Amino acid sequence: MATKENIKIKDFSDTDIWTLQQTLDERWEKGKVEIQQADIEVRLRSADRELSTCPALYWEYDGSHFVIFKIGRSTYKTQFYYKGRDQYGTAVPDFDNILDCIVTVLQVHADLEKDKTQQAEND
Repeated sequence: MATKENIKIKDFSDTDIWTLQQTLDERWEKGKVEIQQADIEVRLRSADRELSTCPALYWEYDGSHFVIFKIGRSTYKTQFYYKGRDQYGTAVPDFDNILDCIVTVLQVHADLEKDKTQQAEND
């Protein structure tokens, strides 16, 4: 993992982006979600004091915002949020396979959406 300022984590590969787009097209219908590439600053480990710049993939769907960030050669983290305070992770510290990362964040999101719908019906 890159932790020094002079070490740059490589951008997502075309295959990574294709894998994400195909998965999102299957989940929400082709062409409904646009992926954006970005650089973000994150703590690679919770004990880190300094932030490291990492490549990220970002997309939105129906009021939900998703981010996958690459923290190593083939190591990924992910989260989604509704508003700045409402952030959710997957309880998995990091992934070594981007497809596992994508599927897990989408499943956690779907489970939360289901819970929210059930709670609204019970209120």
